[in-house]
Amino acid sequence: MRSAKDFFRPLAVGAPAPVREVPFRPSRMIHFFDPGNEKMAAKVPSLAPQVDVLLGNLEDAVQADRKEAARAGLVAIAKATDFGGTQLWTRVNSLDSPWALDDLLTLVTEIGDKLDVIMVPKVEGAEDIHYVDRLLAQLEAKAGITRPILVHAILETATGVANVEEIAGASPRMQGLSLGPADLAASRRMKTTRVGGGHPGYLVRQDPTAEDAPRATYQQDLWHYTIARMVDACAAHGILPYYGPFGDIKDVVACEDQFRNAFLLGCVGAWSLHPVQIAIAKRVFSPAPEDVAWARRVIAAMGDGTGAVMIDGKMQDDATYKQCQVVSDLADALAARDPELAEAYAAAEKAAAAKEDDR
Repeated sequence: MRSAKDFFRPLAVGAPAPVREVPFRPSRMIHFFDPGNEKMAAKVPSLAPQVDVLLGNLEDAVQADRKEAARAGLVAIAKATDFGGTQLWTRVNSLDSPWALDDLLTLVTEIGDKLDVIMVPKVEGAEDIHYVDRLLAQLEAKAGITRPILVHAILETATGVANVEEIAGASPRMQGLSLGPADLAASRRMKTTRVGGGHPGYLVRQDPTAEDAPRATYQQDLWHYTIARMVDACAAHGILPYYGPFGDIKDVVACEDQFRNAFLLGCVGAWSLHPVQIAIAKRVFSPAPEDVAWARRVIAAMGDGTGAVMIDGKMQDDATYKQCQVVSDLADALAARDPELAEAYAAAEKAAAAKEDDR
């Protein structure tokens, strides 16, 4: 067993020192694009300012005979594009595929200085992360990369979910985890062909009444358990949880509901597969201005965060103070990147202060 101190030593001579804390950068939407598709590639410069994360996808959505073209396309896009404050991620092919090694060898040595995060699919245990961790250190040293590339794992198998805690803590490189509902459903032998979202057959029914009246049914969330477990593992290890894809592009209402459920449970963002989902993720994973104004009002009233106060007939104590700090800190981080959001937050605070003065 490695000493805990060893986690903060490079795994290869000349590699950058591992991070001690995952930097929180806005990542409300991880927007996927196929770098081998010329039409999609042409849109990257205009897409970059609209999203928090752009992800060049090399895995499932790319046909086998286009893998090398997609990899080369990502290299060309990264070299030619100024991403500004937008993060560049990639999803490499699964570690048991014939393409994963070449993905890592090429991308780190060619554009490692541009890549923020490498997303690894179908991670089943800490051993998968250990393999990627050591290889990345060797490649970073070879390429002269000065800061470590972080790793993001997708939970897509029952084994991965069973080992989620050890995966989350496997390396200082771990940036976060995403739910991969389609592959996970197949791994669990779930009887659904949907990509994320609920299912009309997964429901609870109202108890019967004496009058034998019609009984209401309520659709349930197939993914609630997995998301909650993933969020707990991420929180315990200081990394970030994400909802994965919502496959029904046309059902924007259900997409927003699913994203909001994930946000309320603790996720910081979701994948966007189509431009229409960008605005949904941006809206859902940004705290509402009125919530931010309330949180800051509580923080101001609580002073050092101890004791208890009454605000509008509601008790606020150290626990609610901590909850409000989560909302306020997130708002600060997002406002620093999003001028429109910063303006909305400032206006809400001003309106709340004016209302308070009128009392």
